[in-house]
Amino acid sequence: MLNPSSITFLKRLLDTPGPSGYEAAAGRIWREEAARFTKHVSTDVAGNCMAEVNPQGSPTIMLDGHLDEIGLIVQYIDEEGFVYIAPIGGWDPQVLVGQRIRFLGRGGDVVGVIGKKPIHLMKNSDREHASKITDLWVDVGAANRAEVEERLSIGDAGVIDSRSVDFPNNRLVSRSIDNRIGAFVVLEALRRYAENPGPARVVAAATVQEEIAWHGGGALVCAHCIHPQMAIVVDVTFATDHPNLEKKELGEHKMGGGPVVSRGALISPVVFNLIRETAAAKQIPYSVHAVGRDTSTNADAIHIAREGVATALVSVPNRYMHSPNEMISLEDVDKAATLLAETCKAVGAKTDFTAR
Repeated sequence: MLNPSSITFLKRLLDTPGPSGYEAAAGRIWREEAARFTKHVSTDVAGNCMAEVNPQGSPTIMLDGHLDEIGLIVQYIDEEGFVYIAPIGGWDPQVLVGQRIRFLGRGGDVVGVIGKKPIHLMKNSDREHASKITDLWVDVGAANRAEVEERLSIGDAGVIDSRSVDFPNNRLVSRSIDNRIGAFVVLEALRRYAENPGPARVVAAATVQEEIAWHGGGALVCAHCIHPQMAIVVDVTFATDHPNLEKKELGEHKMGGGPVVSRGALISPVVFNLIRETAAAKQIPYSVHAVGRDTSTNADAIHIAREGVATALVSVPNRYMHSPNEMISLEDVDKAATLLAETCKAVGAKTDFTAR
């Protein structure tokens, strides 16, 4: 099970703002935690963070969880001191209405509130239309542009100002679970692997810019520098145990039911079978997600890096994705970390990743 120290680290990681391209603070916390059990900790020009166990081992396994979250960026400041924003990553603008925003200003955090015309003043036709992000502004309490510019600049990033909260049934609610939880799982898996390592060299990577990474982002950079023969990507996926989701389209993935293991076009059948056999041997519950095309995760970039990397995808079921109140089960997190660590132990020099 997750120990209290690990849960404290997880909450620090979740509560630290780190939108795509601005992950430095979250990266420092991740590296500090990694340094508690391995001296092989590093970062790179992109901001990726890496921790390594058994550096002389073979083959090399990359465990990837992206560190960034969706956010907002200051686009324009008007003469009256209102701040206009653009998205970093994929937002439903309805989520933003009425929220507090925490900007990463050059002199420290700046808190603002999202403004919108009150419903009393709307025409009936306007009330029926969803808000666009261009309909919204942020009020930081300033009287004019000059006051704002003392604290904020164009290009400063921000996130919704919310914190992690414990829920019943061993559940946790927070923004940034997508995918700070993946960055946590790969480090927790590495910690468990370090306690009784197998022959493989294992590198946990907290990678950057996934939420905007149609080009491959930090994961592609990491895959080139780590030189893995095998990779397991950890991300979140949609929990389908709440109203208004269609299981016939998404599959059945329950919170508390264990990690979700993807199977499909981009997934290495060798690594998928290793994970499935490990889950059976260790009696770890899981569900399977069928993926006929790309996965919309870092697996898409990693599996074609260099001469090709045998890649799998393990996900944590997540309710209310891309909102200030994403929800996961800590039991699923614990089981995902164990599944990764035990799968890595099953890999050795004789493991053949060639699809046959």
